[in-house]
Amino acid sequence: MSGRRRFEGHRGTEVDVSGHAGGMRSFVRVLLGLALVFAGTSHLSFARQDFRAQVPEFVPLDTDTTVLASGVAEIGLGSALVFASRRRRFVGTVAALFFVAVFPGNVSQWLNRRSAFGLDSDEKRIARLFGQPLLIAAALWSTRGGTRRP
Repeated sequence: MSGRRRFEGHRGTEVDVSGHAGGMRSFVRVLLGLALVFAGTSHLSFARQDFRAQVPEFVPLDTDTTVLASGVAEIGLGSALVFASRRRRFVGTVAALFFVAVFPGNVSQWLNRRSAFGLDSDEKRIARLFGQPLLIAAALWSTRGGTRRP
């Protein structure tokens, strides 16, 4: 036995899930997906006001429309990260691009000193800025790896 573990995935695609990295990638991908679904749901409900405070003034859409649209996008992306096995790399790339696209909102929150989500100091808001590249990296890393064979 070569130490590689394989299982037959969706539509007969063989997927290599050998070693610790495969399991960790899946764990991070599902965790990130669930976090996005939770964040998206909060955009549409209990944290809507906090998210409105983050929308930069240069965004041409109404603030509430922007928050609702980004919430729906997060729910869709999160669901796709969890369930879309055949398009995983694509979904990871789209999620990373989404994290890049919303980064100006985080910068705006810092520059305008807007308190939301417990980020009530410049230090906390700056720390959040450094967290965004980690989300981008997690979206890309967790959707790469493994060997797919048709």
